[in-house]
Amino acid sequence: MEQYQGKTIFNKIAIGKVFLYQKRETQVKRKHIEDAEAEIARFDAAKETALAQLDQIYEKALKEVGADNAAVFEVHKMMMEDEDYLDSIYNMIRGELINAEYAVATTGDNFAEMFAQMDDAYMQARAADVRDISERLVAVLCGSNTDMHALNEPVILMADDLAPSETVQMDKSKILSFVTRHGSSNSHTAILARTMNIPAVIGIDIQDDWAGKTAIVDGYTGTVIIDPDAATLEQMSEKMREDERKQQLLRELRGKETITKSGKKIHLYANIGSVSDVAQVLKNDGEGIGLFRSEFLYLESETFPTEEEQFKAYKMVAQNMAGKKVVVRTLDIGADKQVGYFNLEKEDNPAMGYRAIRICLDQQEIFRTQLRALLRASAFGNISIMFPMIISVQEVLESKRILEEVKAELGEQNIPYKDVEVGIMIETPAAVWISEELAKEVDFFSIGTNDLTQYTLAIDRQNPKLDNIYDSHHPAVLRSIQTVIENGHKGGAWVGICGELGADTTLTKTFVEMGIDELSVSPSFILPVREAVRNLE
Repeated sequence: MEQYQGKTIFNKIAIGKVFLYQKRETQVKRKHIEDAEAEIARFDAAKETALAQLDQIYEKALKEVGADNAAVFEVHKMMMEDEDYLDSIYNMIRGELINAEYAVATTGDNFAEMFAQMDDAYMQARAADVRDISERLVAVLCGSNTDMHALNEPVILMADDLAPSETVQMDKSKILSFVTRHGSSNSHTAILARTMNIPAVIGIDIQDDWAGKTAIVDGYTGTVIIDPDAATLEQMSEKMREDERKQQLLRELRGKETITKSGKKIHLYANIGSVSDVAQVLKNDGEGIGLFRSEFLYLESETFPTEEEQFKAYKMVAQNMAGKKVVVRTLDIGADKQVGYFNLEKEDNPAMGYRAIRICLDQQEIFRTQLRALLRASAFGNISIMFPMIISVQEVLESKRILEEVKAELGEQNIPYKDVEVGIMIETPAAVWISEELAKEVDFFSIGTNDLTQYTLAIDRQNPKLDNIYDSHHPAVLRSIQTVIENGHKGGAWVGICGELGADTTLTKTFVEMGIDELSVSPSFILPVREAVRNLE
């Protein structure tokens, strides 16, 4: 039995087999080979493995998102067996006596560049597809373990680190826990762990020989135990059973109001990152959705999601919530949420760079497509639209102007929609200090405490070296929240919190006393926060 100490993200316990998630190689080295035919045989074997992976992914996508959205994986299979593509790889291996990884990577780059230069928009979009199949082949050749679809049981997923674009595409039903070598307690992987109600630990020196071994992740202490003995296994199993007994007591709060003893009502909503998260919202008795992170549609996609794809997702959430409020945050790409097909330039300081509403107002066709989909979906439920990363009244006015133009277009086409509430995220000190003016232009504010803390304290929340001084309870942060609540109410806007701080039950009393109207938290925190509110005078 071996024991390792890291930093905890979520207080829960998991017991299961270890799955080592290895990223695909980004830098492929050129190597000289002696036997070209043996190398080609190695490539062909990798190709068959990759095709089998695509078959599994296609079948899963077919069940979850339908034939239209699954079709991209059929395209990937055809491209992987394309004669021109294969001939280029074979010729490089034979003619230059180089390793298959390098031949695949070079061919992928060449073909992607060729597609990108074409005039036809459909063919330009194939550039991303050829990069994807090439990366898959290189991953198989390098032995990288990125395929979650072949798993037949839930696992403890261990990795160096996880990007939002990776976590969003994982089969959440197959993950018991996250354990990473790097990362921050304020990262999106940490947020995802809390959304999924699973333990997570960071700062663990993961070993290659842990793959397949039984492990225990203790999210209370930040401890990871490899190959536990029988006594430890029983002790931790009992701790899990005790957790379940506590959860059962909380479940008795289902169906009860989130109201203080003196009668102050708080709207208790949930934060979600995908359509599938709605099940957790309903299971935990969420009163609505206060933050629907719409960027998951872009992170999951190989190219810009169409209006129809977005409409189906928003409509499904609105229908499933059956008239309860669903606040959808418009596209928040940039910073740590990178999407290849956006072709964003590398930035020295991306957290303060070209992201969120800045991209939407600059590339308005992307924005208009999303707004059309949202307005169409509003006819099927209670949707509100929220703009992120606002720093000026002018940004709000411009966003509202575009929204009104989209409404007019839908009206001319006799496409039904409802008048929706419009709100903004308060995430910057600039927005805090002009919140009185902003409140006159919107129906509501939602305070994003993750970014607000980062920008107020000038601390990169993704930097684990700064975790010990990243203080979301800092007086400057709490005073900013108080200011926003007061100014919002003065201007007639209701005010909520959708950042992770909303789930901090040590601050629930403070927020209620400040006059907060709504708290939106990860689904797993809904009942604990309800309990905290109901215990207040």
